[in-house]
Amino acid sequence: MLQEKELVRILDFAVESAQLAGAVTLGYFRTGVSHVMKADNTPVTVADREAEELLRRRIEAAFPDHGIVGEELGEKRGRVPARWILDPIDGTMSFISGVPLYSVLIGFEWDGEVLAGVIHLPALGETVCAARGLGCRWNGRSARVSEVSDLAQARLLVTCTKLMYQRGRGPEYERLRAACYTDRGWSDAYAYALLATGRAEIVLDPAMALWDTAALLPVVTEAGGTLTDWAGNPTHTAPEAVATNGRLFEAVMDKLRG
Repeated sequence: MLQEKELVRILDFAVESAQLAGAVTLGYFRTGVSHVMKADNTPVTVADREAEELLRRRIEAAFPDHGIVGEELGEKRGRVPARWILDPIDGTMSFISGVPLYSVLIGFEWDGEVLAGVIHLPALGETVCAARGLGCRWNGRSARVSEVSDLAQARLLVTCTKLMYQRGRGPEYERLRAACYTDRGWSDAYAYALLATGRAEIVLDPAMALWDTAALLPVVTEAGGTLTDWAGNPTHTAPEAVATNGRLFEAVMDKLRG
């Protein structure tokens, strides 16, 4: 395991890198930048690729022995059990639509465990970051999940309700939604930033990739919440995710199990 001093250095580097990559994306935001659709039917732009290229150059210069995997440019294996997990624009649909809820995500993994994560929202000027044992911070100040302990008061966030039904998760979603105070489509990693800073209580995602989840796990858990698969297992590698403020974890799992 890394020493605290090294983990602080890694987190500081990740925050600075995410903000620099975010500046690259802002240069294309609301400019009418073109996009193409990938094989998974999700969009990608030149901004995605340029932001990831910047992140990779910085990591390769500062940590030449570390591995890197990113959504757009694949994987480079390292010589030590360290891996950076990158999503240069999480929420590219928001980005190309001129919606400011997209983010730059950076996760840092050591020997298979994610130890640090950054959610940077360039168009909102918000950065939520965390490292194991160091807590979660939101624009430099301490961040915590909400204290809501009753589903009837909970704010449930989802990215795409259509996807819930396409992935066969409609019944579980309906049960949970019916029990909550309200549901909103504040989407992608922005939803997890809201949860970690006490502005929502539950996030449901029926479709996730490694680069979607890696940065989120330390942010949510260091803020006092939970991030698991739909069966309640803590992980950053599942093809789905459920996040809660911790107090509602068992109630959420009960609804998902039926």
